[in-house]
Amino acid sequence: MYDASTAAAEAITCAVRVRSKRSSQPNTVYVSEFVPPHRMSVIENYTQGVGIDIKILPHRDDGTLDLEAAKAADDSCAVYVEQPNAFGSMDEGLMSLRSIIGEKTALIVGVDVVSLGLIEAPGNWGADIVVGEGQPFGIGPTAGGPIYGIFACTKDYLRLMPGRIVGQSLDADGKIAYTLTLSTREQHIRRHRATSNICSNETLIALMGAMHMSLLGPEGLERLALRVTAATQIALETVASIEGVELIYPESPVFREFAVRLPCSSREALERMDSMGVMGGFDLSQWWTPMGDCLLIGCDERTTKEDIESLSSALSASISEVSS
Repeated sequence: MYDASTAAAEAITCAVRVRSKRSSQPNTVYVSEFVPPHRMSVIENYTQGVGIDIKILPHRDDGTLDLEAAKAADDSCAVYVEQPNAFGSMDEGLMSLRSIIGEKTALIVGVDVVSLGLIEAPGNWGADIVVGEGQPFGIGPTAGGPIYGIFACTKDYLRLMPGRIVGQSLDADGKIAYTLTLSTREQHIRRHRATSNICSNETLIALMGAMHMSLLGPEGLERLALRVTAATQIALETVASIEGVELIYPESPVFREFAVRLPCSSREALERMDSMGVMGGFDLSQWWTPMGDCLLIGCDERTTKEDIESLSSALSASISEVSS
């Protein structure tokens, strides 16, 4: 896949192909309201033209998915949620979602792939398809691309999943060989009846990611996730201690990112911080207009205590300047 957004959109169309004829809510997919708007835009672009009806699942005031409202998704084609969500919050309630939406509805989960070094794999709590951004595994930001998306599914969805599948086989000498498999799904054979039309070559980027993952290994992934978690927690506690700053969802555990509310305009605070040479986070009003006083702050494995101290000092000074 190109990225997490196209992976999510392809997962939804894949689930509809598998489920629609057997569902009491044909062509209907329920999506969490806390999916980032840029990802939601891609999902809408993929689904509108093929007649898929997207319905939104609401969240409660504490930032968790409204599980009671999720009952409406029973026997629909699919449900798409993210763990963590757009605010970096982890929702433990999602682990019971399978029992709420029923066994027939496809459960699609978008993940931060690094978090899987610590949290239970979504497949263990009922996910049929899991998607994510591959960029954290060995790919630089490169001004937004090229990167790659991760797509994993159960065998029930294998023959209708998008993209090309490389399988392991044996050559004429009995040596391990890798070859394209299940190619009858693809556009060079099925043309307009193909399950996907992703065709730009992502092989180089995917190969870089595969090499990075093989070097990490399971233990390396766990250490990576622990490092990101530690940096995020230190940053959260430091920023939350600034006078006037509040965590939007103080009870939710977080991974990589967290959201805060400022006592002033987030845009103006970021402008002041930028003049100090500090990247202060993301202005959430760019996603949701009413959140003009909110910031999304993120960390990764390279974030140091010095970075966090610089952020805290600059944010505190910026708040004082803007508020005065």
